[in-house]
Amino acid sequence: MLGFEQNKDGSVITEVSEATFMKDVVEASKERPVIVDFWAPWCGPCKTLGPQLEEAVKATNGAVTMAKINVDENQAIAGQLQVQSIPTVFAFSNGQPVDGFQGAVSASEIKAFIDRVVAANGGEVESGLDSAITSAEQMFSEGEFEAAIETFSAILEEDANNLKSYIGLIKCHIAVGDLDQAEAILNGAPLEISESPEIEPVHAQIELAKQARDAGPINDLASLIEKKPDDHDARFKLAQALHGAGQVEDAVDQLLELFKRDREWNDGAAKSQLFIIFEALEPNNAIVLNGRRKLSSLIFA
Repeated sequence: MLGFEQNKDGSVITEVSEATFMKDVVEASKERPVIVDFWAPWCGPCKTLGPQLEEAVKATNGAVTMAKINVDENQAIAGQLQVQSIPTVFAFSNGQPVDGFQGAVSASEIKAFIDRVVAANGGEVESGLDSAITSAEQMFSEGEFEAAIETFSAILEEDANNLKSYIGLIKCHIAVGDLDQAEAILNGAPLEISESPEIEPVHAQIELAKQARDAGPINDLASLIEKKPDDHDARFKLAQALHGAGQVEDAVDQLLELFKRDREWNDGAAKSQLFIIFEALEPNNAIVLNGRRKLSSLIFA
């Protein structure tokens, strides 16, 4: 059935044909963005993506609309937009396609896509940016670093002083091992961002990632420590490597053991390294709280 379906949340979804494409997509996108879903009844991924798109559109409370185009029945439109495979999704704004993707993607990527479109087209910009940040942070936590990078970057194009997006973008580049780019973003941040206390942990995270890159293989260092427990340099490098592998608590334990054996080694390197690790974490993190307590016990023993 053709025509708009008005939902109680204010969003609209429509089936579009070649006869209605100009009106329901091109012209309509001059009022608010239109998400165009190219699908077919025989397309398995389309059956998953379509409902997810609809839910994401509905969640915008009318900030965008959605047009569904059956490619079997509307081959001319698909050809004109060079749709090579389905599902394919475009976002139209001001009469033109401005963003899009092909294939089935995760729910968080769909949400981020919708949020980018909303944030870039006025009206609900602030709420759109906030929602996009939430989506990007979720992608980061799920290990979808490239998608998170794309979303954080898009947010910064709309709000060049968005602190959360700077932090998120830097953390993403650290996670994928692109430390040079992480430093470049940090060094190029606006003054109000670079001087913000919230940005301090990423300085520590970059430093720790650099150390881990040069520390050496964990198994080799652990074997060396087992043979020579008083090889302080090897234990220090083991702590660096463990941290780089995400074994933060084990890294803290190795540094505490080093401090216990020789607190003055290398100008108190174990204690200094512990403080760097603590600075890179949230103050109320259990590793920080337990680590500080154990360090204090050793200092005042």
